Amino acid sequence: MLQKTEPAVLPCPACGRPTEQRFLYAKNGCDILACTQCGIGRTRTVGFDPASYYTDDYFSGGHADGYADYAAAEPVLRREFSATVRFLRGFRAGGRLLELGCAYGFFLDEAKRAGFTTHGVELAAEAAAAARARGLDVETGIADAAYLARLGSLDAVVLLDVIEHLEDPYETLAACVRHLAAGGVVVVTTGDFGSPVARLTGRSWRLMTPPQHLWFFTRASMERLAAHLGLTLVRFDHPWKIVPLSLIMFQLRRMLGLAPKEAGASGVGLPVNLFDAMRVVMRKPQ
Repeated sequence: MLQKTEPAVLPCPACGRPTEQRFLYAKNGCDILACTQCGIGRTRTVGFDPASYYTDDYFSGGHADGYADYAAAEPVLRREFSATVRFLRGFRAGGRLLELGCAYGFFLDEAKRAGFTTHGVELAAEAAAAARARGLDVETGIADAAYLARLGSLDAVVLLDVIEHLEDPYETLAACVRHLAAGGVVVVTTGDFGSPVARLTGRSWRLMTPPQHLWFFTRASMERLAAHLGLTLVRFDHPWKIVPLSLIMFQLRRMLGLAPKEAGASGVGLPVNLFDAMRVVMRKPQ
């Protein structure tokens, strides 16, 4: 790990150039750094393999920083995703939509019902297979150049609590933007590293879960990322969210240092807003 006195100059995906990164603290054996220009936080880790981490048990209580029981929470998640689709339609009424990290495909299903032609990619093989079993077009793996070329032109790209997991957020989004139609949008939800809650709680912030979370975005870093991608940031907010009670209890146990255990109440959802999670819409110029 780095020492606080050691300078680090690293490529910043938001600024689009190498910038000075200051050491903040260590968490879970990882160094957490922050760009001195845009404030984006990054996890410095060694040997983390996403393909071996995001397996089916990530969605079923096998990881303290994962989900309690994603499949059992389907009714609650669909309520939330249906609201997200309505929000999306305010910027793009329809067309071809790609979701990165689509899990079991609940959001894709809601978007399909609203008239979108949907496609998804998911690293966890069993979750992707479950989505395909319901008739959704979901690829197991990542959105690489070959996959995107097969899809062709897109009208919307959606990343719901996914961008923080990407090894290189800029490269992944840049590949998608190359296939985004003029006027198309990219919708991103992720934690707000610059929020009062994140700043106050520091290494104890509920979303500070390295190495699962590799990036921690601020509003300034999102603005710079959009400009770096040639997009216009047209919406930034901190939305309320319907969260499964089982997930709330699961995360509380992790934050209290307790071992994860099977959680009930997956079908119960609560409206939550700590104003530490952002929603961003970026549009490609006409």
